[in-house]
Order: sequence, then C-alpha cells, then structure tokens
Amino acid sequence: MWSYLIPILTLIVGLVVGFIVGVFYLRYQMTKMQNNPEMLQKMAKQMGYNMNSQQLAKAQQMMKNQNAGGGNAKPTPGAGQNRNNPKFRR
Repeated sequence: MWSYLIPILTLIVGLVVGFIVGVFYLRYQMTKMQNNPEMLQKMAKQMGYNMNSQQLAKAQQMMKNQNAGGGNAKPTPGAGQNRNNPKFRR
C-alpha cells in the first residue's frame, strides 16, 4: 500500500510547490519588467508585437496601476453609464 501512496503524495506535493514557486517567479519578473522598458519590449517582440516608445510607456503605466491598485479597485460612479449606448460604441 505504501508503495502506491508515497509516489502519489510526492507528486501532489511537488505540483503544489511548483505552482507556488512559479507564481512568485512570475510576479518577480513582472515587477522587473515594469521598471525595465527593454525587457518589456523584448517580451512584446517574442509575442509578435512591435511596440513604439509611446505604447511601451502606456504598457508600463498600466502595469504600475495594476500593481498599485491591488486588483480590487471599484469603478467611479457613472463611469460605465455610456457603455451600452450605440452612440459610444466603436
């Protein structure tokens, strides 16, 4: 019985630990990228995008706002009122 249980438990623990390490590594890389425009441009080129300096600045600003906001920012009242109005659609 133990010869089946130990490998399964080891696999589960390894997957959980690997996921946690991966999340922290990705967060670390994203914070490095927002401070380094060359790294952000390199990542964009790997994905097939060619960004100019204005687009890079906007992407960095978006990343900084996302980290500062914590992801739970509530929209201001009236911000999405015209969202479904055909006059304002693109």
